[in-house]
Formats: sequence, C-alpha cells, structure tokens
Amino acid sequence: AAAPGRAQVFAAVVDTFLEKLVAAGSYQRFASSYRSFYKLQPEMTRSIYDQFVSQLRTSIKEEIQEVKNEGNLEMLFNSLDKIVEEAKSHKEPAWRPSGIPEEDARSAVVPYLLKHRSYLRKILKEKEEENRKVAESVLAGRGRIAELQQLIRARKQAWQ
Repeated sequence: AAAPGRAQVFAAVVDTFLEKLVAAGSYQRFASSYRSFYKLQPEMTRSIYDQFVSQLRTSIKEEIQEVKNEGNLEMLFNSLDKIVEEAKSHKEPAWRPSGIPEEDARSAVVPYLLKHRSYLRKILKEKEEENRKVAESVLAGRGRIAELQQLIRARKQAWQ
C-alpha cells in the first residue's frame, strides 16, 4: 500500500490532537472544577460537558479547515508529495552547499551564464547574417542608383 499523503497525515495529526485535548479535559476534571454544581445536578453537568466538548471540537475543526483553505494547504501538500515522488527517480544526489559561498554562487551562476552566452552568440550570428543580407541589399541598391544616374546622364547628353 502507498504511504499516506501529507494531507492525510495532517488530518490524522489534527484528529489525534483533538482526542488528546478532550482526554486532557476529561469529564472528571470538568466535574471537579464545578463540584458544587455537579453535586446538585450531575446529569446537567454531564450534558453541559458533552455540549462543551462537541462545540470545542467543531470550532477547532472549523478553524483548522479555515486555515487549510486560506493557506491552500491541500494543494501545497499534494504538490509537496508530487515533488518528493519525482525526487525519488533521480539517481544523482541533490545539491548541497559546500560551505564556501563564492563556490556555491559560482556553481549556481556559471551554468546559467554559459547557457546565456551560447544563446547570445546564436542571436549575434543571426543578426550578423541579417546585417550581411541588408548590406548586400544596400550595395545592390547603390549599384542600381549609380546605373540609373549613368543612364540619366547619358540620356541628358543625348537630348542636348
């Protein structure tokens, strides 16, 4: 059987907490705290205790559910379970700091910078190729302009 998820473990911890809380506030303690009332009406004392415990459980469960909803704990627990499962498939050990901040920073930054340099070189080659084509186009345009100017001069001379 698969291990219970973190959300299930959290729910079990909350339930255990509630049971221990109720056990710590047993009926005997409650009755001893209200001894004179208990001596007069033991059934009523038991009823009050039962209502108190019931409302205490309900309010604690509602508060915890509100915290779970506000913090989106269910989704976070599931996400954490998923990350742990994915990590089990990795053969290599997880990264750990060496204790030397400069080396740790370098080991984290250098791969990124190398990848970025490779990307920038690729973009540079593309831009250089684009500029070469534009330069050829400009030179061809200038050549065509020179030809047209020559043609204009020749026709102007022929006309005169």
